[in-house]
Amino acid sequence: MLAPAGGAARVTGPAPHTAVVGGGIAGLAAAAVLAERGVRVTVYERQEQLGGRLAGWPTRLADGSRVTMSRGFHAFFRQYYNLRALLGRIDPALGMLKGLPDYPLRHSRGDRDSFEKVPRTPPWSALGFVALSPTFTWSGLARMNPRPALHLMDVRVPQVYERLDGTSAEEYLAAVRFPEAARHLAFGVFSRSFFADPRELSAAELALMFHIYFLGSSEGLLFDVPDEPFPAALWDPLELHLRKAGAEVRTGAAVDRVVPRGDGGFTVECAGSADACDAVVLALDTDGLRSLAARSPGLGDEPWHERIAALRTAPPFLVSRLWLDRPVDRHRAGFLGTSGYGPLDNVSVLERWEGEAARWASRTGGSVVELHAYAVAPGSDRAAVQREALEQLHRVYPETRQARAVDARHEWRADCPLFPVGGFASRPGIRTPRPRLVLAGDLVRVDLPVALMERAATTGFLAANALLEQWGVAGQTVRTVPQGGRSAALRTAARLALR
Repeated sequence: MLAPAGGAARVTGPAPHTAVVGGGIAGLAAAAVLAERGVRVTVYERQEQLGGRLAGWPTRLADGSRVTMSRGFHAFFRQYYNLRALLGRIDPALGMLKGLPDYPLRHSRGDRDSFEKVPRTPPWSALGFVALSPTFTWSGLARMNPRPALHLMDVRVPQVYERLDGTSAEEYLAAVRFPEAARHLAFGVFSRSFFADPRELSAAELALMFHIYFLGSSEGLLFDVPDEPFPAALWDPLELHLRKAGAEVRTGAAVDRVVPRGDGGFTVECAGSADACDAVVLALDTDGLRSLAARSPGLGDEPWHERIAALRTAPPFLVSRLWLDRPVDRHRAGFLGTSGYGPLDNVSVLERWEGEAARWASRTGGSVVELHAYAVAPGSDRAAVQREALEQLHRVYPETRQARAVDARHEWRADCPLFPVGGFASRPGIRTPRPRLVLAGDLVRVDLPVALMERAATTGFLAANALLEQWGVAGQTVRTVPQGGRSAALRTAARLALR
């Protein structure tokens, strides 16, 4: 747990004005903390909807139904303490989240994994996974190389990056000699959750994921999902909370440029207006941050601008959502991770948890099925990838071969950050050369064991805290899984072996 420096509960005197550029998880987390402490906040979001990569928007199907489309399934793991603290502003009991009973994985060869019965307490969580998984055979375990595997026993940040950032996830798993089936089924699924090819992803990020879910926490790999589409469950209520706290929220407002002023503040130029503010939080995706920094050359010194310009995005990915005229088998899981099925990385059956999809399925007798394909090679024939993902769905759930799609939506995006081999040292941090300019987002470096959506929420809180500290106001307490494994014996073994 990281508690902010002490100070007043709210700002005193004239309220400083902070511009938060970006209305995704990171920007909303920063805006919430600042507004609740009396800072005058303006949120600028270029899209018409809040939520960033978790936004949703209305669409009409061929049958006349009004539904919500989004960029697809996201798992809200129970180790996402700071994301949950943000959502707790809506409902402290987190009643908008619904737990799924399992996180099943399936390989085309027939291998299957499940996390339903894996113990949650370290180290039994990792040992239980190995013992229960059919992909870890005795012969496979005997061939493993224990020394590189010990890096997983005591993960600390930034030390894990010093040790493993120069190696790809693929190279690391090969060096450990994990059984091939386990590499493809379990660890391959984990690495692709970063929307990246394991050959490009830093092994440090993979090790961090293993620590977060197995040896650093007691929540395991079961997760929750919103019980309604993202806008209704999350962002509309959070926007109402922000407005009640005094924040101004502008959607459809793309910031053109941020210009530093001589008094330490900034001018935010947006759609012909020029708004003066005392501080700025940049909570943009990779392309958005690179583009805005290029248009705002005075924001930082040359090395800082070079770091921003060097940021990369992960390869394109596909989300296909199908409204089928008949149901999938009632035993199908709400979410299934897949491996060995061509481009198909997972399948979701939305009516298993989402109210809107369940109502459509009940009314029509059909199913709402979603397919994800990550790390698609740039330049691929997108129509061909969509057809292949659908064909693989028919292999995974054969009953869908007879189904007709009432309608379909295919979302192609390429805006997730890439965490490449050797990239950690140059990753920009929360603080910048200008004291009242801070960064937030899952692309930002933070020396804590957090990843994905939780990294976005955590950096949003920390960005707000960095500004509040300058105004003598206490910020948001940040909570993470422990630095280092929770088993003293394994920590000791790792330190002795890796000296």
